[in-house]
Amino acid sequence: MKKIGLVLSGCGVFDGAEIHESVICMMEILRQGASYECFAPNQPQHHVINHLNGEEMPENRNVMVEAARIARGEVTDLAEADAAGLDALILPGGFGAAKNLSDFAFKGSDCQVSRELTALVKAMHEAGKPVGFVCIAPVMIPKILGPGVSLTIGSDQETAAAITAMGGEHKACSVSEFVVDEAHKIVSTPAYMLAGNILEAESGIKKLVQEVLRLSA
Repeated sequence: MKKIGLVLSGCGVFDGAEIHESVICMMEILRQGASYECFAPNQPQHHVINHLNGEEMPENRNVMVEAARIARGEVTDLAEADAAGLDALILPGGFGAAKNLSDFAFKGSDCQVSRELTALVKAMHEAGKPVGFVCIAPVMIPKILGPGVSLTIGSDQETAAAITAMGGEHKACSVSEFVVDEAHKIVSTPAYMLAGNILEAESGIKKLVQEVLRLSA
């Protein structure tokens, strides 16, 4: 049975991993006869957002502890992730990807990606194993793998311009489709960058999971 690593960045669209996207990934991985293992960085999250009103809250939370909410307690420290034990890797979106796994939300094209995530994705890439990026997560690809990788975040022009500035090759994509860079084994889909509801998000994510598994053969 293939094992897919799922990298979570907290819990909640505005300050962590997008819950719908994360759960859809989990369900489709299992539907396809594979298994998953959740990983998250054991670090403070950038900030805490009240998801009722969008306001920042005077709290401190840990990314891994929050990710455990989605993983039902079964989450491993990202620092312990080993590419050798995985067949593929998938990163759901949510602002946690741009606030906790990287600082893209604050620095745009001048952003940096966490050392642990960079090491894991590079190890997967060097081993010829595919990596899927959902929603906003693809913005990290050029910083991790360098210029020339084809990817999508949908059609947002400002974000696409930042990707281009970092050396990525952005391709516009509808919510129900995905972009695959066969040479680099990188798959991306817009999900909630475009989706108006969970069914629309699912339409592209399911295809991404299936393509990642195909590339892992």
